[in-house]
Amino acid sequence: MRFEGETGLAGHSDGDVVCHALADALLGAGGLGDLGEHFPDTDPAYEGIAGLDLLARVVALLAERGLAPQTCDLTLLAERPHIAAHREEIRRNLAAALAVAPGAVSVKATRPEGLGLSGDGAGCVAVALVAPLGGR
Repeated sequence: MRFEGETGLAGHSDGDVVCHALADALLGAGGLGDLGEHFPDTDPAYEGIAGLDLLARVVALLAERGLAPQTCDLTLLAERPHIAAHREEIRRNLAAALAVAPGAVSVKATRPEGLGLSGDGAGCVAVALVAPLGGR
C-alpha cells in the first residue's frame, strides 16, 4: 500500500514490509522456507513485484502443499507512516490475498522506540496460522 506524501522503502521488489513479513510467516508455518528461496532478489522476474502479488504466490505455494492460511497477526514497527486511518483497508487487502475473512487478519503498529530501527527504516513482525485445505 502506498501512503500519500510518504517515501517508500527501497527493495528489489516493492519494499512492502507488511506483505513480505506475512509471506515469510506463511512460508515458515507451512514448512516451505522463506521468500529468498522462492523469490530470490537475484532474479529479475521479481524486480518491482508488488507485495500483494508475492503474497498471492505464497498462498498458491501453500495450496500446492494442501495448506491454506487461517489467521495472521502483524505488527508494523515504524515511526511513520501512521496506519490507523488505513488499518481497515490494509486488513481487507491482506484478507483478500489470503482468501480469509478480514476478521482473521490483525494489523497494528508501534513506534520502534529503542528497538534498534532508526531513520526512515521500518520492520514488521508477523505470525500466521495455516491448516489443511478445507479444514478450519
